[in-house]
Amino acid sequence: MNFWEAVLLAIVEGLTEFLPVSSTGHLIIVSTFLDIAGNDFVKFFNVNIQFGAILSVVVLYYKRFFKSLDFYFKLLAGMLPAVVVGLLAGDYIDALLENVWVVSVSLIVGGWVLVKIDDWLPEGSAMPNKEVGFRESFIIGCFQCIAMIPGVSRSAATIIGGLAQKLSRITAAEFSFFLAVPTMFAASAYKLFKDFYKSGSIALSSEEWLLLLTGNVVAFVVAMIAVKTFITYVGRHGFKVFGYYRIVLGGILLILLLLGIDLQMA
Repeated sequence: MNFWEAVLLAIVEGLTEFLPVSSTGHLIIVSTFLDIAGNDFVKFFNVNIQFGAILSVVVLYYKRFFKSLDFYFKLLAGMLPAVVVGLLAGDYIDALLENVWVVSVSLIVGGWVLVKIDDWLPEGSAMPNKEVGFRESFIIGCFQCIAMIPGVSRSAATIIGGLAQKLSRITAAEFSFFLAVPTMFAASAYKLFKDFYKSGSIALSSEEWLLLLTGNVVAFVVAMIAVKTFITYVGRHGFKVFGYYRIVLGGILLILLLLGIDLQMA
C-alpha cells in the first residue's frame, strides 16, 4: 500500500464511519478495487484508523464525556449486547467480512429501510425532549448487533434503534456517535490483539508506521467534518438520500458480481 492509497482509505473511513452507509462495506469495496484487500497490513490499517475516527467524536463532544458517570453507565448498557454477540459469533462474523455478496445485499436492504424510515418513524412522532435512559440504551445496543453483518452499518442500525425509542433524529444520531466510541474502541482493540499482535503476523516498518499515523490523522479530520455536516443535514432532511445511495451502490456491486467480475477479498 502506498501513501495515496492510505490517504484514500482514511478519507473513506472518516466519511463513512458515522454516516449510515457502512464504513466496513466501503473499506472492503475500495480495498478490493485498489487490489490491496488481501494484504495483511491493509487489513491492520483499516482496523487501526478507526481510532482516529473515534477520537473525533470525543473532541467534538468532549463536554458530554466529562459530564457524569451516569453517561458511561448508559454507554456500558448499550455495549453489552454487542460484547456478548461478538464473543459468541466472532469467527462467523470475520468470515462474512470477506464476502462482497453479503456487503452488496446488506447495502440494498439497509438502504430500503432508510428510505422508508422517515415514513415509518417521522420526526413529528418523536418526543422532542426525550433523553436516552438505560432502557433505551440497551435496546439501541441490541439494534447495534445487527450491524455486525458487513454492509448493514453500525450507525444506521443504532440510529434506527433510537428512532424506534421515540428519540429525535439529532438525539438518536448523537447517541449513535457516543455509543460508537467504547464499542468501536473495544472491538478494534480486541481485533488488533487477536488477529495481529497475538498471532505475530504484523511487524511494521518505519514507512508503515508513517502510513498509520497519516491514516489516523486524516480519518480524524474528515470524521469531524462528516459528523458536524451529518447532524445538520439529518435534522433538516432525514435519511432518504443515504438510503438511495446505498441502494445504488449495492446494486452496482451486485451487477458486477453477476457479470463474473471478481470482487472477493483474497
